Amino acid sequence: MSAHHALTLKDFWRDTRGVSLWRDSGAASAVEFAFIAPVMLLFVIGIVEVAMVLFTWTLLEGGVREAARYGITGYTLTGQSREQTMRAIVAKYSVGMIDMSKIAITSLTYKSFANIGQPEPFTDTNHNGTRDPGESYTDVNGNGKWDEDMGADGAGGPGDVVVYTVSYNWPLMTGYLADQMGLFIPLSASYAVRNEPWTPGS
Repeated sequence: MSAHHALTLKDFWRDTRGVSLWRDSGAASAVEFAFIAPVMLLFVIGIVEVAMVLFTWTLLEGGVREAARYGITGYTLTGQSREQTMRAIVAKYSVGMIDMSKIAITSLTYKSFANIGQPEPFTDTNHNGTRDPGESYTDVNGNGKWDEDMGADGAGGPGDVVVYTVSYNWPLMTGYLADQMGLFIPLSASYAVRNEPWTPGS
């Protein structure tokens, strides 16, 4: 009887100790999960954000390429400007991923590919490598001021080199708070072409 009683106490001690250990390990796992879960969530959101940004950037590149191919022809649809048609082309190739009301399309015209991104020529009087106020310059784009980029606004004429650029601020996918705080990733794609030698007015 006493032996049976001792065995029962032993079994009880073993069982209660196991429950205690299980509760301790369960609590530790819950605490660990509380620390790890936010990090894992941010990691997953980051992967999705990067994937969406790369995908949208690829769409922008495709859109500006096709728009530039249209631009080199000099053709204008009846009742539409060249920019309106080009925006429609970009919208088509963006497959609804881009808010077209927030997209910017710019075009700069040059006489040759070598001039792309080059400053307007100036006389470097003090030989410091930069143009200072008062130093004479050649107003290549005809806008009445010196520019670090000599490109002229517009889609150019026959034979001109044109750089088309599409810019868009991709909003983060973290919802309302990101939108209110203005959190976005600036995306830009450019394409340089030479216009076809069409006959003006044709």
